[in-house]
Amino acid sequence: MTYAIEMLNITKDFPGIRANDDITLQVEKNTIHALLGENGAGKSTLMSILFGMYQPTSGIIKVNGKEVKITDPNIANDLGIGMVHQHFKLIDSFTVTENIILGKEPKTKFGTVDIKGAEKRVAELSEQYGLKVDPKALIQDIGVGMQQRVEILKMLYRDSDILIFDEPTAVLTPQEIEELMEIMRNLIKEGKTILLITHKLKEIKAVADTFTVLRKGKCIGTYKVADVDETQMAEMMVGRAVSFTTEKTEAEPGETVLDIRNLCVKDVKGLDAVKNFSLSVRAGEIVGLAGIDGNGQTELVYALTGMVKPESGSVILKGVDITNASIREHYDAGMAHVPEDRHKHGLILDFLLKENLVIHSYDRIPFAERGVLQKGEINTYADRLIEEFDVRSGEGRESLTRDMSGGNQQKAIIAREMDRGADLLLVVQPTRGLDVGAIENIHKRIVSERDQGKAVLLVSLELDEIMNLSDRIAVIHDGELTGIVERKDTNENELGLMMSGALKKEAAQA
Repeated sequence: MTYAIEMLNITKDFPGIRANDDITLQVEKNTIHALLGENGAGKSTLMSILFGMYQPTSGIIKVNGKEVKITDPNIANDLGIGMVHQHFKLIDSFTVTENIILGKEPKTKFGTVDIKGAEKRVAELSEQYGLKVDPKALIQDIGVGMQQRVEILKMLYRDSDILIFDEPTAVLTPQEIEELMEIMRNLIKEGKTILLITHKLKEIKAVADTFTVLRKGKCIGTYKVADVDETQMAEMMVGRAVSFTTEKTEAEPGETVLDIRNLCVKDVKGLDAVKNFSLSVRAGEIVGLAGIDGNGQTELVYALTGMVKPESGSVILKGVDITNASIREHYDAGMAHVPEDRHKHGLILDFLLKENLVIHSYDRIPFAERGVLQKGEINTYADRLIEEFDVRSGEGRESLTRDMSGGNQQKAIIAREMDRGADLLLVVQPTRGLDVGAIENIHKRIVSERDQGKAVLLVSLELDEIMNLSDRIAVIHDGELTGIVERKDTNENELGLMMSGALKKEAAQA
């Protein structure tokens, strides 16, 4: 048999860590082959080697039966290999079209870049695949969900035959995920071959033919999807039994901690993004905010955290009006925030892991005294969080944050924010890019925070996550609150109708 891709005995060493240890991966043509493993198992490293971003320490690669040397992504592109990266490779100040054609710019007969022709082609692809992307939009003005679609378009624009999807659905809504699955099936019908990295076992069952399991850099085995159920997949991945539901008792809410009153917020284009929005969150409860991406969640969170000033309305935290307070004042008032975009707002990538873990309080006792950093205290604190939240990296607390896997970067943010002891925990997409084992642990921590009397506002595009964790669920559509329901009294169908704006429910505020 001639495979589309063969990666034979691949080993990749980084300082202090062996990311890939003698891995062999064989992918049949015209199939969807999933790569499954914990955060830091070596999946993205292996795919980055295939795409020419890293060179293997040892091992060989064959494309369509022929041995090749892929020394950079341009060679991968020439070989018909395209990749949608977990962390988007987009230039914020460029338009959608400029990002898509970068490195493969079409020319007019006068030798200039044919932007109009390219925009037309991007619009056609966007329409063809139902991606609804504005070719002229600036990347800095669109949300992460839309940026994900731009990355997919970039690959489709280049007519790649072998398509690598690295966590492609991490920021998509359930409806968008269904559409993407259909796109993948159509691509296979058109003769493409897909390598899919995902932590979502449901997606593997829905579209993949075969899957390979990696654990701690080693290949555990390759299996037919039809022969294995989700529970077995999870156990193969993490090496232990995993629970998909979080055990929790009935909430016992206390006094109101967060009170959002008639909030109005504009987006970057000056349009109304949040409209007269009111919601309260009490101590000892988890309120989930459900909604399709792009319906005002991002702008609402920005206003709640002090990143933008609302047009009108108020944000009250523990009885104190923080509507126009600075970001630092929000933190000092008792708010912790796990942001939607871990790179833009969660981490300084060129800082060490330990520096990111004390980023809010490096200038205060015990981490600083009389203006001098107490490195021993910082090291001890970082080591405790790394151990407690299972943050894996090659050089521990001394690791450069940029070099860590996306899932472990996310765990570092969650560790820092949950350990602050804040009265309000604002968590946005907390398990984006995490494996099932890590998701199980993070969900338990969120419930534990609630049980300790903290107020939790959970903003997530994952309806399963909202349903699993929330005590009450608020739904946002087109910037407006379409209703608040008790978790025990609702279902996915009702929430879906509310998310689309087809159903509004009047609900008394707590």
